[in-house]
Amino acid sequence: MKITTLVDEDFVNYKEPSMFIGFPCCTMKCEKEAGVRCCQNSHLLTASPIDVTPEEIVVRYKANSITRAIVCGGLDPMDSFSDLLALIKTLRLYHCNDPIVIYTGYDDDEITQYIKELKQYPNIIVKFGRYIPNRRSRMDKILGVRLASNNQHAVKIS
Repeated sequence: MKITTLVDEDFVNYKEPSMFIGFPCCTMKCEKEAGVRCCQNSHLLTASPIDVTPEEIVVRYKANSITRAIVCGGLDPMDSFSDLLALIKTLRLYHCNDPIVIYTGYDDDEITQYIKELKQYPNIIVKFGRYIPNRRSRMDKILGVRLASNNQHAVKIS
């Protein structure tokens, strides 16, 4: 699978210490709808892809005694859904039921089939919603972090 970044210990995107995995694709829906350049991750569009197997990620994650969750972020993991699903399946095959947090700019009604597939796996949290410039931020109780737009929210789907 291809990713853009892998941070072994991230303390920003979830309330628990997490491994952060950056996925390489996005339709740039936030910017298209806002009509302005506003993506904080747009630099990843030109990042050199990193080839890594889901197994390599799982082994690396499990070897770290600090991290207690995996955050899949962006660009948008839902735009690389087959790789995201392969990673989740591999984690669960290795008997790792730690939280998997997926940051997406999609709303839940736009990706119902993906959500249905993800619900088959335990302990999945999805942060929904596009970034909308000039909106107030909000504290999300599920993630334990402040989200950039008050329309964004997290749901524990399984």
